[in-house]
Amino acid sequence: MHFPSLLSLQALWVALSHAMQHYPSVWGHYDVCKSQIYSDEGITWDYMACQPEATDMTKYLKVKLDPPGITCGDPPETYCALENPYMCNNECDANTPELAHPPELMFDFEGRNPTTFWQSSSWKKYPKPLLVNITLSWNKTIELTDDILITFESGRPEQMVLEKSLDFGRSWQPYQFYATDCLDAFTMEPKTVHDLTQHTLLDIICTEEYSRGYVWKYDKTVRFEIKERFALFAGPRLHNMASLYGQLDTTKNLRDFFTITDLRIKLLRPATGATMVDEDNLSRYFYAISDIKIQGRCKCNLHANTCVFDGGKLSCECEHNTTGPDCGRCKKTYQGRAWSVGSYLPIPKGTANICIPNNPGPVTRVCDNELLRCQNGGVCHNHQRCQCPASYTGILCEKQKCENGGCDDSNSGQGALSPSNCPVLLLLLLLLTALLQGISCHLTL
Repeated sequence: MHFPSLLSLQALWVALSHAMQHYPSVWGHYDVCKSQIYSDEGITWDYMACQPEATDMTKYLKVKLDPPGITCGDPPETYCALENPYMCNNECDANTPELAHPPELMFDFEGRNPTTFWQSSSWKKYPKPLLVNITLSWNKTIELTDDILITFESGRPEQMVLEKSLDFGRSWQPYQFYATDCLDAFTMEPKTVHDLTQHTLLDIICTEEYSRGYVWKYDKTVRFEIKERFALFAGPRLHNMASLYGQLDTTKNLRDFFTITDLRIKLLRPATGATMVDEDNLSRYFYAISDIKIQGRCKCNLHANTCVFDGGKLSCECEHNTTGPDCGRCKKTYQGRAWSVGSYLPIPKGTANICIPNNPGPVTRVCDNELLRCQNGGVCHNHQRCQCPASYTGILCEKQKCENGGCDDSNSGQGALSPSNCPVLLLLLLLLTALLQGISCHLTL
């Protein structure tokens, strides 16, 4: 199954916000890997950088919860509302479909009534922390192109961490910390993305912006801001994409910052809505997530414009004579120079950095239709070789194949090459003789 055709990174942002209506959309798509051009030597390929278009990456992930039995409903439970401890009519029963809240409901179609969501078991073991790790894996390197958005139905956590992995979950590093009190929770000064600059964009911050305990109408979401970080280079309306692409092209750490193989949501403390936890009514405290949005694209190192999902795996359909899940190496017969990632620069086509054939050397014209003809019915192929009939061989099909101990050259069609039947060789010999005589005269003078 191929990804559907979608907008490029800049066009995606145009569609998402009317505030970007003045953003130029005439360059920078990077959606075509090559095109045919016509020259004096005939039709040739013009190669350029290319990348798959952005899409909803939640369709291709696998989710894992730790601890495994943290989802509510086994055994069945009754929950109370956070804002009203006396409203305890919410049930969770894993064996009843309409009362179950499995993890896949974090990624289903939104807009249903009532809202569907995943839900954890309640904080029954308080004061022991209620800890949940939600790991999202693609088994493929992807690049984020828009904000990560997590919508909670339980009240946003008072403490959580968003982490990323670049090596398929073998190691992890924080993306952002979230808390009602950053100093108390993580000994970090609170900041927002608006406090970042071009020089501090890669800093890991703790924000208190998304950690209110109560469920307010517009306060259900926790966000990791991607576009606002892009705006540090491209401007507030992302109108200067050349600057952003230039930075991504020349600053490896910046490109890596928006690159992941896995994401992990570490839920450390649920919303309590008060300073003190009501130990007599612990069914008020739990986690519930109704939606996770992650926009991105397959990372193909600017060597593919299509990514396929087949057999449960994502892989790039590589161009530029590259291969591998991320187009991260040259094909076996195209290792004439070291593999290199494509380049966004120069705008708008970028640089393909294609892999070239092994030891290509100068191209020799063995045959053509004017001077050097293939003999005995042979056909000239791309000026490189003669395709000979079954009974003939040789560079120009001039030799009859000999079987069973010998053959007679007199019966070999046009016979071996000689000046009498190959005037071109005679002409070349005369030219060489004249050249040598000219050199001799010059030395004598």
